[in-house]
Amino acid sequence: MTGLSVLVLGGTGFLGRRIGAACAAEGARVHLVSRGAPAAGAPAAGPGARAVGLDLVTASPREIADVLGAAGADVVVNAAGRAWQADEAQMAAGNAALVERVVAALTALPGPPVRLVQLGTVHEYGAGAPDAATGEDHEPAPVTPYGRTKLRGTRAVLRAGREQGVDGVVLRLANVVGAGVPEGSLFGRVAAHLGAAARADARGEKPAALSLPPLRAARDLVDAEDVVKAVLAAATAPTADVAGQVINVGRGTAVPMRDLVDRMIALSGLEVPVTEAAGGPGSRTDVAWQCLDVSRARRLLGWRPLRGLDDSLRELLASVLPPEHPRPGTPLGITAGAPAEEGKRP
Repeated sequence: MTGLSVLVLGGTGFLGRRIGAACAAEGARVHLVSRGAPAAGAPAAGPGARAVGLDLVTASPREIADVLGAAGADVVVNAAGRAWQADEAQMAAGNAALVERVVAALTALPGPPVRLVQLGTVHEYGAGAPDAATGEDHEPAPVTPYGRTKLRGTRAVLRAGREQGVDGVVLRLANVVGAGVPEGSLFGRVAAHLGAAARADARGEKPAALSLPPLRAARDLVDAEDVVKAVLAAATAPTADVAGQVINVGRGTAVPMRDLVDRMIALSGLEVPVTEAAGGPGSRTDVAWQCLDVSRARRLLGWRPLRGLDDSLRELLASVLPPEHPRPGTPLGITAGAPAEEGKRP
C-alpha cells in the first residue's frame, strides 16, 4: 500500500481505527474521516495518518467528493454506520443513505476509479443456509433493521458498479470480536460486566450475576485483526478480481452463544453466575444460525482467518480487566481452536 492515499470513513470507530493504523503501517497516507473535528495536534493513527472532521450522515455528495479530491484518494474504506442504540430511521441514514451519497461522490471524481471497500454484515442474509455455510450467492432476506439497511448499502455499491463503473467491493463480515467492541453487542456487554466483576472481586465483594436474554443462537465470529487483513487485501486486489463482488469474511463455523459466554467467564478466571431470561426477544436478531462460507475470500483475496476464538476473547478481556487481575491460560476443557472448515458445527 506504499504511497496510496486511503480514506477510512468512520475512522475513529471500532474497526476504522484498526484499519487506519494497519494502512499507515503499510506505508499508505491515511485520512481518518469522522464526525467530530480532531483536537489541534491530536494524533490520529500514528505516523502517516491524519484526522478529517466531516459528519458523513449529513454531508452532501459534493462535500464528500471535495474531501476525497483534496486527499487524492486511491482507496475509500467505509467503516461508518449505525448498529447499536439506533432506530431503523437512524440505521437507514447511517447504513444506506450515507453509502448512496458516497458512491455518488465517487462517480463525480475525475481521473481513474477509486477503489471502494464497503463493510457489510452477515445480518444481510437473514436466516442464511440452515445448518450449513452461507455463500455469497444465497438470496438475502434480512429480518432486522440493521440487516435491511446494510443490505441497501450493499446494493447501492453493486448498482453503482454496474451502471456507473464504480470500483467497489463489499466484504460481508461475520460478528467481529476484539478489544473495543461496542458494549451494545453481546460480547461487549459480557466483557463490560466481567470488568466490573473483577473490580468488585478485588474489593472483596461478590460479583453480581450476569443477566442476559435467551442465548439460543449460534453465530459465526471473526477476529478484528483478521478483518483488517481482509480489508487490506480487498483494497489492493486487481479490479478484475474483486470489482462488483460480495465476499464473505468469517471463521466458517457457528459458535453457540451460551458456549461463548461460558468461555469468556472461564477465561476471565472469575466466578460469575449467568441467568438467562425465560422468554421474550433474544438479542438483536432472531436468526438462530449464522455461518459463512469463506472460500471466495480465499480464492479472490488469498485470505483466511488466522486467529482462534480464544485469542480474540483474551484480547477483549485484557482490555476491560484491571491490570492487576491475573491473565489465566486456556482453562481446562477449553481449546483455543483454529478456524474450522466452512459450515462445520463446533
